[in-house]
Amino acid sequence: MWAAQFLKNGPRHWVTSGGLGTMGYGLPAAMGVQVALPAQQVICISGDASFQMNLQELATLAQYGINVKTVIINNFWQGMVRQWQQAFFEERYSNSNMEAGMPDFEKLASAFGIKGAILRERSHLEGAIAQMLAWEGPYLLDAHVTRDENCYPMVAPGKSNAQMLGLPEHKKLEKAAELIYCSSCGAKNASMHRFCPECGTKL
Repeated sequence: MWAAQFLKNGPRHWVTSGGLGTMGYGLPAAMGVQVALPAQQVICISGDASFQMNLQELATLAQYGINVKTVIINNFWQGMVRQWQQAFFEERYSNSNMEAGMPDFEKLASAFGIKGAILRERSHLEGAIAQMLAWEGPYLLDAHVTRDENCYPMVAPGKSNAQMLGLPEHKKLEKAAELIYCSSCGAKNASMHRFCPECGTKL
């Protein structure tokens, strides 16, 4: 969910379960995209608990040499489950902490013959990503993050999408957005768009 908010992707460059809480979706989906588009670099971004739902697919990556790079956002929890228990159940945490019994992901990757690394410091992030992208073949990066960081906005139980918690305040636009034209297909686009929704050209 953080990736959906903060990564800037063009059209047809983002595959997601759409917020349906489908733990384990990321790695198999990334594998399918990489096989379909072998010339493209595919990166799977997954939570630590979600990754464990389908970690056996590391064997498939190794067996077929599928060049997926996997980044585990590791807070040692079932992140959204913990957030719900904190926000709506008076911090009664039940079966959402994953620390006891969690594998060493770097060693796990190595057991499957896949290169792995651990990232513990933000200052090392850029170098860790560069090393991951330069590696020929599948790669697993276990990125340790703040354990109690919450992800907003979210929809509370019994509420609609119009009642999300944690939405930022936006000033009303004083005038209509300026229109720009796509240099490739000529379609009209709002000036805040980064890519043309008609043809995918960067604006």
